[in-house]
Amino acid sequence: MTTTPTAVIIGVGPGLGMSMARRFGREGFRVALLSRSSARHDDYLKDLAAQDIDATAYVADVTDRTRLRSVLDEIARAGEVELAYYGPGPQQHPVPITEMDFTTAQSAFEWVWPAVDAVQAVLPAMLERSSGALLFAGGLSSVRPMPMLGQLALPSAALRNYAITLNAALAERGVYAGTLTIGGLVERGDIHAMVTADPARFGSVEGHTLDPDRLADAAWDMYRARDRAEEVFDMLGG
Repeated sequence: MTTTPTAVIIGVGPGLGMSMARRFGREGFRVALLSRSSARHDDYLKDLAAQDIDATAYVADVTDRTRLRSVLDEIARAGEVELAYYGPGPQQHPVPITEMDFTTAQSAFEWVWPAVDAVQAVLPAMLERSSGALLFAGGLSSVRPMPMLGQLALPSAALRNYAITLNAALAERGVYAGTLTIGGLVERGDIHAMVTADPARFGSVEGHTLDPDRLADAAWDMYRARDRAEEVFDMLGG
């Protein structure tokens, strides 16, 4: 088994996911990419190979618990998972918070449960060797009321609390946990592409975007320093 540490990027996309892959890859990590479709994998792997980053890609819908666990176990057999980054976004459209019913609220948490499954797949080995890190990407609605996001604010707050509480629980055990709380459109990402393609509908994004490389740099610093559980990026104003 190789001793090269592995960074697992769960929910990789062209924005922050790939910036995370490049950042940790440049630091000597082997990178394992997970997404629900293989359509972009060839491009992702060519991009990383051009930077001399050892990378593999896997198809896994995070809501398929059996498949997600199988893929994470396969990755772990190839090398120690030193970092697991959970970055998929919610797939639902917001329902006004005043119109949200029980079923809508319950279904919103389908974004959170895979994060718990991923942690349970990789954490035991991390604890056994007293080394590793768990990083999450969440939204600004976890810390600020944003009624326009409706039911999506609930799982966002839950994911943030999960990450911060993990950080406290693991602080003396050699494993780090932290979260990136993101308020703004992440450049090069799919949502950014959709919004900028239709300014008549969504308006100008000037002053409201975030460079994913900057976010990935912050993630690396959090992993290295382990002195904080959260980094907040707010381009939406108070």
